[in-house]
Amino acid sequence: MYKMISIILGGGAGSRLFPLTDQRSKPAVPIAGKYRLIDIPISNCINSGVKRMFVLTQYNSASLNAHIKNTYNFDYFSRGFVDILAAEQTPGSKDWFQGTADAVRQSRIHYERHEFDYVLILSGDQLYQMDFEAMVRSHVEKGADVSIACLPVDARDATGFGIMKVDAAGMIPSFIEKPKTDQLPAWVSEVSAANKRRGKMYMASMGIYIFNRKALADLFESNMDAVDFGKEIIPSAIHSGYKVAAYQYEGYWTDIGTIRSFFEANLELTDHIPSFDLFDQQRRIYTRSRNLPPAKFYGGTQLNRALIAEGSIIHARLIDTAVIGIRSRIGENTVIKNTIVMGNDKYQTLQEMMDDEFDIPLGVGHYCHIEQAILDKDCRIGNNVVIKGSDQMPDVDMPEYVVRDGIVVVKKGAIIPEGTRIM
Repeated sequence: MYKMISIILGGGAGSRLFPLTDQRSKPAVPIAGKYRLIDIPISNCINSGVKRMFVLTQYNSASLNAHIKNTYNFDYFSRGFVDILAAEQTPGSKDWFQGTADAVRQSRIHYERHEFDYVLILSGDQLYQMDFEAMVRSHVEKGADVSIACLPVDARDATGFGIMKVDAAGMIPSFIEKPKTDQLPAWVSEVSAANKRRGKMYMASMGIYIFNRKALADLFESNMDAVDFGKEIIPSAIHSGYKVAAYQYEGYWTDIGTIRSFFEANLELTDHIPSFDLFDQQRRIYTRSRNLPPAKFYGGTQLNRALIAEGSIIHARLIDTAVIGIRSRIGENTVIKNTIVMGNDKYQTLQEMMDDEFDIPLGVGHYCHIEQAILDKDCRIGNNVVIKGSDQMPDVDMPEYVVRDGIVVVKKGAIIPEGTRIM
C-alpha cells in the first residue's frame, strides 16, 4: 500500500470552453449525459485505491462544490475524502492562483497536514481511464523523485504539448514545453514499432505527475517564483539533478480544452466499441446518485448510436449519434443528430408548463431539427425550430447562442422562440 494523496487542479477561467464555462468551472461541465468532468479523475483515483483527494478551485466553483459535496461521501472507516481547496488570501499570499504549480504551493498548508509519501497531481478536464497504482509502482521501482505520465504523439500534435526526451531506462534527461515544428527532430524518442508506423515518435506530457513528498517541497523552496509545472518546475527538476522518470501510457486520453474537443469526445462515446468505455465493470465512473426514473419513449422513436440518460421523456422521430442528458424532454417528430443535449436540472409539472411565463417548456419542442449542436442545461427550444451547425459557419456570439468551429452552442437557460432558424 502506497501512502499517496491526490491533488486535482480545477483549471482557470476555461475561456476556450465558453459558453459552457460561463456559469460553471471546467471540471463541473457535464459530460456523457449524467457525469461531470471532475468525476473522471476522482473515479480514476478511487479505482486505483487513492482515496484522499483535494480539488483546487478558483473560478465559478459553486456548482462544482455542490456536486462534490452531494456525491463523494466516504464512510468513516475508509478515511477517504474529497476536499475542495478554493483560492484564498493568506498571510503568505494575497493573490489568486497564478498557475498549476502556484495553486499546489499555496495549498501546502492544507495537504501537508496529512501523512503521505507521494503526491499525485492531476488535471480536472481530461478524459481517460488509468491505473495510478501501476504508475506509482513504476515510480518506486525506478527510484524516481518525479514521474510524468506520457503518451506517444505525432508531429502535428507535438507542438501543443510538453515534449520529453526519454532514454532506454525510461528516464527523462530533457523536457521542452510546446516546441516549434523545426525543433521536433531533436525530440524523437524510442517508441514501439506500431507507434513509429503511425508517426507517433514524440513523448508528450499528459499533465499527470507523481512527486516524492520531499522532492516537491524542495522544488517549491528552490523555485519560489515558479507558477507552472510544465514550464518551470519540471525543467528545474531535470536541470537540478532530480531523477525524473517517464510512465508511458498507451490507452485512450484526451484533453477537454475546446468546444470541438468536448463535442467530439462526447459523440465518440456513442461508438459501437468506444475508446473510452463507460461500461467497464472494473473501471467504473462514479457520479451523483439522483434516483431518477428510467428514460421513457413514445411514438416509435428511432434510435441509432445514442446515449440516453435517466429521467428523459422522449417523443422524437429520430435520435442519431447523440448524447441526451438527464431529465431531457424532446417533443413529437423532432430530429436530433450529431448533438449533445445536456438535459435539465429539474422537472416541470404539468401545471407549471401551463402557467409558464415563457410559454415554452423546458426541453426541445415538436417538429424541430437539431444537428451539430450542443444544448446546455435548462434550454427552452420552441416548436419548429431548426438549428444546424456546419463546418462552413463562421464563429459568432449571440445573446442566446454562440458558434464555435461550426458547432452551435445554445447557452444554459436560453430561450429559442418557435420557428427560429439557426444555420
